[in-house]
Amino acid sequence: MNSPRILYQLARADFWERVRRYSFLLTLLFAIYLGYATATGKVSLRLGDYRGVYTSAWIGVLVSLVTTCFVSLVGFYIVKNSIDRDRQTRVGQVLASTPLTKVEYLVGKWLSNFAVLALMVLILALAAVAMQILHGEDSRFDLWAMLSPFLLLALPAMALTAAIALLFESISFLRGGFGNIVWFFMWTFGIALPILTKIPVLDPMGFYTVFSQLGPAARANIPGYDEGFSLTIANQWERPAKLATWFRWQGIRWTPDVVLTRLMWLAIALVIVLVAALFFDRFDSSRALLPRMRGAKEPEAVSLPATPAPSRRNPSVHLTPLQQPATSFAFPRVLKAELLLAVKGHRWWWYAVAAGLLIAQLASPLEVSRGPLLGAAWLWPVLLWSAMGSRETRFATGQLVFSSARILSRQLPACWTAGVAVALLVGGGAALRLLLAGQTAGLLAWIAAAVFIPALALALGVWSGTGKVFEGLYTALWYIGPMNRVPGLDFTGAANGANTAHYAVIYLALAAVLLAAAFLGRQRQLRAA
Repeated sequence: MNSPRILYQLARADFWERVRRYSFLLTLLFAIYLGYATATGKVSLRLGDYRGVYTSAWIGVLVSLVTTCFVSLVGFYIVKNSIDRDRQTRVGQVLASTPLTKVEYLVGKWLSNFAVLALMVLILALAAVAMQILHGEDSRFDLWAMLSPFLLLALPAMALTAAIALLFESISFLRGGFGNIVWFFMWTFGIALPILTKIPVLDPMGFYTVFSQLGPAARANIPGYDEGFSLTIANQWERPAKLATWFRWQGIRWTPDVVLTRLMWLAIALVIVLVAALFFDRFDSSRALLPRMRGAKEPEAVSLPATPAPSRRNPSVHLTPLQQPATSFAFPRVLKAELLLAVKGHRWWWYAVAAGLLIAQLASPLEVSRGPLLGAAWLWPVLLWSAMGSRETRFATGQLVFSSARILSRQLPACWTAGVAVALLVGGGAALRLLLAGQTAGLLAWIAAAVFIPALALALGVWSGTGKVFEGLYTALWYIGPMNRVPGLDFTGAANGANTAHYAVIYLALAAVLLAAAFLGRQRQLRAA
């Protein structure tokens, strides 16, 4: 069997296995929502205070940039499980016993990852066609001007995302939640770097490629254009972009240099896959090139005593009935166990950083304490929270845990309360400062955030069975809200001004809804167990 056929069969089998999963339906729904948000103006491409007429070129660039921006971010978390799935299902050990090489295996997985992301690109390309028909601002349809950005901007970005996901899975300390957080900051850096340096070859997402051609056209057609260029999510505080009815952009000029620069990212993606092969352990942890961040001992072989063969004659068996359990308030013991389970395995430096952030909240000015310091303190335990609700699935302990008494009324609330306790411990300095300053609304916002974050982690963990969804969503929310001080999305309340109490009530209500969703999800798991 030749290599191309091996790659095709491996990628095909992995792709079809993915599309049969419930998570794939959520992936398609996400792509459809992105297309809807763009078509209805919730996401817009702005040149300062203006936007151009929705020509085929403008819509193609707008939707393709939405694709490279959001699908590359979320898509990483969607496809970063292909190797881990083979590891958990023991399929990897079967494949490791075959002549399949590491490079062939990883290239096949890369093609499968790319196919999943490319399908989302296809859905959004169809949405772009529908968008021009829906708005009808320009009756002339230019197929190449609309679809070329998807081919040369979005697809290379998807190939790069698929390759980086494989690289992270191949490196032991980037395989888990730490790698998911690292990716968010890599993604942010990848978008900002070309805009800051104005170097086209450092533009994996294609933003500078568009800006370098759209900017001069805007200067020639929009009076007073101030070099502004942004992909904006609409909110109630921002004025909508003004329509420059005279500005009908005809699209990107695909010169050989521009095309080669975009195709270069396909080659870089393949190189990343080859580099990942150097770190890939071929499902044998003893051959890993880099050790894990926290070394784990291999399980030792245990010799069990021989048991006598059962007699063919079945003697009468007398079972002692279980006594009625003594009624006792066991919640504190369960809470203590959940809290110890949450912090288990963290080294001394983790606690030292958490203590340092707590002390800094107490010593800094109030606005700094409840702003960037509180935001940093509530990002630090993200890997503790992300395990909530999904720990049973990850370690295959569901049948053991779900057979316990009062699992819904005792263990699930204890898990959430342990998450709230972590928020109280690492962010308590800001709460004390707000209390001493008499800022009741700010303290209410702090309490709302402390109960909202664990509720979000628990609900997403129960329903998704993994911590990746929470890690990606929460990190993005943390970056947009507290770090960029966007009113409403700043769940700490520092940027909400006079509406602090109003948004605090909203986050308390969201926490209640998320807890109800977690209970419903756990009930569903109990019925299926």
